[in-house]
Amino acid sequence: MASRNCILHVDMDAFFAAVEQRDNPSLQGKPVIIGGLGARGVVSTASYEARSFGVHSAMPMSEAKRRCPKGIYLPVNGQKYRSVSRQVFAIFHRYTPLVEGLSIDEAFLDVTGCETLFGPAETIALQIKNEIRQETGLTASVGLSYCKFLAKLASDLNKPDGFTIIREEDIQNLVHPLPISKLWGVGEKAAAQLNRLGIRTIGDAAAMDLAKMRRTIGHLADHIFQLSQGIDPRPVEPYHERKSIGQEVTFSEDVTDIEFLHTSLLEQAETVARELRQSHMEAKTITLKLRYASFQTTTKSHTWTEPTQSGSKIYQAAKQLLQKCGLRPTDRIRLIGISTSSLIAERGHVQANLFDQAPDKNHHLQETVDRLKDKFGETVITRARLVKKHFADAPSERRNEE
Repeated sequence: MASRNCILHVDMDAFFAAVEQRDNPSLQGKPVIIGGLGARGVVSTASYEARSFGVHSAMPMSEAKRRCPKGIYLPVNGQKYRSVSRQVFAIFHRYTPLVEGLSIDEAFLDVTGCETLFGPAETIALQIKNEIRQETGLTASVGLSYCKFLAKLASDLNKPDGFTIIREEDIQNLVHPLPISKLWGVGEKAAAQLNRLGIRTIGDAAAMDLAKMRRTIGHLADHIFQLSQGIDPRPVEPYHERKSIGQEVTFSEDVTDIEFLHTSLLEQAETVARELRQSHMEAKTITLKLRYASFQTTTKSHTWTEPTQSGSKIYQAAKQLLQKCGLRPTDRIRLIGISTSSLIAERGHVQANLFDQAPDKNHHLQETVDRLKDKFGETVITRARLVKKHFADAPSERRNEE
């Protein structure tokens, strides 16, 4: 691709659902919907078979079930999806260090100047697609252009398993006829305002008087006008420092049982600790988030003297913070969650007393358990308190946080 820059946007196709269909061949070709299974749950990902029924991400699960009553509904398996995501991102880094992850299943790659090592940008894009398919059994759609906006737009034009190039000379014929809602940052409200101005396509925005747009939608006008001209100077920014690692759960029915809340905190603490270890990070601060049935939300935090990635330590701190909330037997809890912050790179397996080897042994035990779970699944080994919960859990919607 002869242009100023060569930017790829790689987007995994129906990622969560595709992973489940890969791992369970009986699901292939069927409408699979992943998300929170409780009454308050929302759709995280829908397979393309489910999308034909009008099901899409962020839709309330109740609406998805109304539209697709014969769909196969599965909970989010965050650990499994993160494991596959790491495989995919490892492939990206074979070709360039300039990788900007947007989410668990999509990223920008700046491959400008990589041609001498790997061939033209088009070749690199196809190689990445092939390696993803060979190593994960999944498909990805890739867009290639000279800027981030057009690369992202291109990846969405030929899904699934697509590859689209948008060059400068393609903007008028390929980009301008697209609806204005395809512009990055234009939501339903902004699209409605633009429609009232007579701006229904990207081409309409490119031809509109900028001063008139500014009077209607303010500072957003400059952003829209630039993108409609194919102007997006933002660089690919690979060095995204994680601010926090956490998890929260919204219960389908309000909870009053303090022991059930403790069990939920234990499960979250183990999940968060494992992600800290996988990210080679330790945390100095833990925050408990509690939302009541009235939607009143409270948070309490604690900072340790020494950072940690221990599930037991995180759980004990979370329990103490919950106690400080002063819950009454009649209080009904809608959501509970924990997050860890003040993250630092792990310091090594041990920084303890010279004669105390227990912390190191505990770290090696955690590493062994992590490897077992990576290979055989989350429930292959678990705490006794969580065994019953895994088989008889209250329906709920879990969400990882970063």
